[in-house]
Amino acid sequence: MELVRCENLGKRYGRLQALSGINLTIEQGKPVALVGPNGAGKTTLMSLIGGFIRPSAGTVTVCGKTPQDLSVKRRLSVLPQDARLDPNFSIGSQLTLYAKLRGVDKPDTEVEKALELVQLQDRIKSKPTELSHGMSKRLLIAQCLLGQPEIILLDEPTAGIDPPNAKLIRDLIAAESGSSTFVVSSHNLDELEKICEKVIHLSDGKLISEASITEDTGDWGFLTLQADSSADQSTRQIIESVKGLVNLNTNQHSEFTIEFDAVRHPQFHIALLQKLADNNIQYKKLTNGRTLEQRMYSQN
Repeated sequence: MELVRCENLGKRYGRLQALSGINLTIEQGKPVALVGPNGAGKTTLMSLIGGFIRPSAGTVTVCGKTPQDLSVKRRLSVLPQDARLDPNFSIGSQLTLYAKLRGVDKPDTEVEKALELVQLQDRIKSKPTELSHGMSKRLLIAQCLLGQPEIILLDEPTAGIDPPNAKLIRDLIAAESGSSTFVVSSHNLDELEKICEKVIHLSDGKLISEASITEDTGDWGFLTLQADSSADQSTRQIIESVKGLVNLNTNQHSEFTIEFDAVRHPQFHIALLQKLADNNIQYKKLTNGRTLEQRMYSQN
């Protein structure tokens, strides 16, 4: 089922062309990653889909209607990066109001369910100012879940929070992706790779690519080896000695990206492991394929 369609979508702020010629579709399904550098147009795109602003060119539809259509409001939920709840009212009263505005039949029950999902059920009578930053992010995601909208846009949902809260939010997105389709904007590509199936890449207001996270490498294979930093040079020499190597790159984190001829040398990874073992070379992790960051920003 098609949830979002953008056709030649553009947005201009005065002389600044924030988005230009965006053509993409978002289907119902697994979480979608929205990535790109600062100023790429990610927040503008989310604002257009959410109906907060109107396009300067082209069209955007949500569930077949314009984002401003009242029928869309229950089917779509948006969490801006700097969103806040009113500090003067209790969490429960505010979420209940939002649930009523969404047309939820049993708002009190829905609020209790949403707070339980984010492990804040004991804070229903608290005010937002009594929560930590990580708890506040979880609370705002609870607000997005009210009424089980079909599509949920999350702008930097884990920015600035500690690892336990970030993991809880990732797990929640994964758990709820069966009933809602999430579009998640973040600079943390490692995090997005853990939860998303598709990536939309923007840069300078233009769509660079729209593809599956799972890379199809065709006739060529890739491995990513996270090495022991104390043996970087030795590890490089060992990798270079394995037959079938096509290209080898490394970064400052002792992570090797290995490209090999998967057709002529389908057992390359086995030969590599044997060489590492024979030379007593320690490594932390060996995985198939390249990381999302490597695929997006590699110069090779």
